[in-house]
Amino acid sequence: MQKISPFLWFDHEAEEAAKFYTSIFKNSKIGKIARYGEAGEKVAGRPAGSVMTVEFEIEGQKFTALNGGPVFKFNESISFVVNCETQQEVDYFWEKLTSDGGQEIECGWLKDKFGLSWQIVPRVLIEMLHDKDSEKAERVMKAMLQMQKINIEKLKAAYRGK
Repeated sequence: MQKISPFLWFDHEAEEAAKFYTSIFKNSKIGKIARYGEAGEKVAGRPAGSVMTVEFEIEGQKFTALNGGPVFKFNESISFVVNCETQQEVDYFWEKLTSDGGQEIECGWLKDKFGLSWQIVPRVLIEMLHDKDSEKAERVMKAMLQMQKINIEKLKAAYRGK
């Protein structure tokens, strides 16, 4: 069992969210689903028999989604980073995670339709930002700050001083 895993609180969309995420990422699966019983119905106000938690896994990372009601909402203080190798991969995750009501933010950040924040980051961006040549890194940072979805070619052009 994984020592630490994210536990995501949804109003009533835990199963829908788990299915959404596992449809986007390869090497993912839905695991056990627990349902509210009579005791949970009384305490949590959720109908008996309705989904309480859904375990799911994405690329080896285990998650649990909870239908806990409308008490808590996601905010930007927590996000998941998707490290990408190519522009095609950046475009794929950006399109999928912003579909059906997701929101493009800036600098590679987005919110999916459930309000969960994601960062879609090409690995080359991190490499360029950590370059020993501070002028190159600064040009890349300046270019990135003008983007919503990250464009690798524009970052490389900024890195080269173009």
